[in-house]
Amino acid sequence: MTNALGAAIRHEWDLDPDFLTLNHGSYGATPRVVLAEQDRWRRRMESQPTRFFFLELPGALREAAGRMAGFLGATAEDVAFVPNATTGCNAVLRSLHLQAGDEILHVSHVYNAVRNTILHLAEQAGATVVVAEIPFPRPDVATILTNIERAITKRTRIAVIDHITSPSGLVLPIADIIRLCRTAGVPILVDGAHGAGQVPLDLPALDPDWYVGTCHKWLSAPKGCGFLYARGDRRAELHPVTISHGYGQGFTAEFDWTGTTDPSAYLALPAAIAFFERLGGVALMARNKALVTEAAALLAAELRTEIGALPEMMGSMASVRLPLGIESTRSEAIRVRRALQAANVDSPVHPLAGGMWLRLSAYAYNEIADYERLAALLPGVLARLT
Repeated sequence: MTNALGAAIRHEWDLDPDFLTLNHGSYGATPRVVLAEQDRWRRRMESQPTRFFFLELPGALREAAGRMAGFLGATAEDVAFVPNATTGCNAVLRSLHLQAGDEILHVSHVYNAVRNTILHLAEQAGATVVVAEIPFPRPDVATILTNIERAITKRTRIAVIDHITSPSGLVLPIADIIRLCRTAGVPILVDGAHGAGQVPLDLPALDPDWYVGTCHKWLSAPKGCGFLYARGDRRAELHPVTISHGYGQGFTAEFDWTGTTDPSAYLALPAAIAFFERLGGVALMARNKALVTEAAALLAAELRTEIGALPEMMGSMASVRLPLGIESTRSEAIRVRRALQAANVDSPVHPLAGGMWLRLSAYAYNEIADYERLAALLPGVLARLT
C-alpha cells in the first residue's frame, strides 16, 4: 500500500477542495490516471472508428473482462460488462419468463431502482413480491437468515439479495444466504453494486447463480462500468436488456455487443484495478473499514445517537442516526441532504426505522479530519432544519 493516503493523495482526483466528499458509495470518484486511460481509448476509437469496432474492440473488451474476472476469482467467460448493476439486475430478471403465481423475494433494504424493476415485472406477469424484513438498527446474522428462510416458499422463483445494502450500508452474510437459498432450491441474484472494492470477492467460492456489480464506486472506474457474473448453468437463458447482433451466440457474444456505444469505461477498467491495487487492494479495504468505524463512533458520540450496524456488518460505509424530530420520509431526507450540500457536504441521508440516518463513506482520499470537520458543522446545519 502507498504510505500516503487521505489528504496527501487527494491530488490524484479532481475533487472540489471546498467540498467535504464523504459519499464515495453513490458514484465513486474516478482518479486522473484512469480518466487519462479512458481518453486514450477514446482517441484510439475515433482515429478510425470502423477499424476499432470491427477489429480492435472484440479482443480488447474480452481482455478487460478477463482482468475483471481475475479480480473476482473467476474466468473471462464468466463475466460480461453492463453499464451498471441496475442494468445487470434487469437483464437477469427479464430473462426469467415469470408466470402468475410465481414469487420474487427481496430484502427490505433493497435498492429502490431494483425494487421498482421487481414491482414492474411482477405486475406484468401476475407474480407476487415477498419481502424479507431486515430489522434496523444493528441486525444480527441469525435474525437475517431466519427472516429470509421464512420468506421462501415453494413458489419462490428467485431471491434478489443485496450484498451490501445501499440505504443502510449493511454487509449482509451473503455466503450464508447463498447456501440457504441453494438448500431451498431457490436461484439467487446478488446485487453487489457495492461489493467490488469494498469487500474481498471470490465469486466461484461464493457460488451465486448471478452476481452484478458496479466498478465506478469502490474500484473508481469511469462512470458506466459494471459487470454481470453468471454461473455456467445460468447463461443459456440469460440475455441483455437490449437484444442485438449477438443474439443466440452465447453469453459473452450477446452482452459484448448491444449496439454502438462508447466502450471506453470498460476498457479503462484494468487501469482502475491497477490504481486500486497500488493503493493497497485488500489492505485498502481494511483501512477504509477501520476509518469509517472510527468516524461513525465519533459522529454518534458527538450527536449522542447510535450507529446502524454491528462491527461485523460494516464495510467502507456506516450509518449514524441524526437527532432530528422530523417525519421519516423520502421527501424530508431530500430536504436534509440539500441542507448538507448547501454547507458543502456530500453525504446521503436515508429514512429508516422511523428516523433519519446519515450514511458515511470512507475511501483512500478521506482521513479522520474530514469527519471531525463534519462533526463540527453538523449541529448548525441540523438546528436550521427543526
